[in-house]
Amino acid sequence: QMHPVESGGGSVQAGGSLRLSCEVSGYTAMSFCVAWFRQTPGREREGVALIYTGSGNTDYPDSVKGRFTLSRVTDKNTFYLQMNSLKPDDSAMYYCAADRFCYRFDANMYNYWGQGTQVTVSS
Repeated sequence: QMHPVESGGGSVQAGGSLRLSCEVSGYTAMSFCVAWFRQTPGREREGVALIYTGSGNTDYPDSVKGRFTLSRVTDKNTFYLQMNSLKPDDSAMYYCAADRFCYRFDANMYNYWGQGTQVTVSS
């Protein structure tokens, strides 16, 4: 099992930046995938970034490409989601997910989830 724990949410004005953290514990001896999703009430979870530890490869949807960056702290299971040029539409609960493999942004495929951290962007 894997246990992701998020931190770092908060409130920021449009154009500002926030950095979210995800600490993954548990079975992390092999390569694994970390993905960030966000969700607003009444909507499905939307993937915003993922990284596969084996290759370091990342992926982003067009909606955040160039503004969000997901990285791993070297030799640790701590992952940072740097969010720049934030917009009010980025306001959501952000969740960190982990699993043995990446399933791109199909939230139904990820088995391990954190509790979420709220991000609010005001105009």
